[in-house]
Amino acid sequence: MVSSTDIAQRIIEAVLAQRLAPGTRLGEQSLSMLFDCSRTLVREALVRLAARGIVTVSSRRGWYVVQPSHEEARDAFEARRVIETGLIRSARQIDRNALRRLRQHLKQEQAALKGDDVGQRSYLLGDFHVCLAECLGNQLLADTLRDFTARTTLIAMLYQSNHDAVQSCQDHVDIVAALERGDVEAAEQLMATHIGQVQAALRLGATNDPLADLREALAPVREASSTPAKKRPRKTDPHPAHPTETYLGALL
Repeated sequence: MVSSTDIAQRIIEAVLAQRLAPGTRLGEQSLSMLFDCSRTLVREALVRLAARGIVTVSSRRGWYVVQPSHEEARDAFEARRVIETGLIRSARQIDRNALRRLRQHLKQEQAALKGDDVGQRSYLLGDFHVCLAECLGNQLLADTLRDFTARTTLIAMLYQSNHDAVQSCQDHVDIVAALERGDVEAAEQLMATHIGQVQAALRLGATNDPLADLREALAPVREASSTPAKKRPRKTDPHPAHPTETYLGALL
């Protein structure tokens, strides 16, 4: 029998695998049919995810996956930087079993990079950070990082990150190598640089003008035609009027 925790976990996993995009509508009825459970259980799972900042609800649109703003994107990466570098800084000698688990995770990442399953690759690259927190002995922060990693995955999708997955994997290899030789300071610096590079790869503009497209469309015709027309790159609207409709059966 499925539980609300199971439903929430499956949705988080789908986000980490980039199978649920920002703005995807999560209908209670659809989810209850997919998981063969009551809408009450589904609603309980969605309420939990809302408290964790993964989904949100409105009276008009219902439940949908969050679409982080520029400010929320910066806050999320800053939170990850503080948590993950702090975890490494406070780490004691990492034991052999933890190192074995981390090395196994790295092998899975490297294998996924050679395959064509983008979802699996995305999930493993994000899950490394959760795995690291668990190996450093802090389950509470590992759970927190899972949510922050899901949010930064949504941010990368929304703002079209161009970060190289191969480079991310290599960063993870270098961090584990530093921990293995006991160089905590180097591992901390490598983590800070890694998170900074992932954030820098986002296509975040200096400003976020939600009226930009409408402002251009409603400009006086004479003024608009007085200069040669320039094709503007289409921007991703963080609050589309019609959220993405995805058949969840193919995703979950």
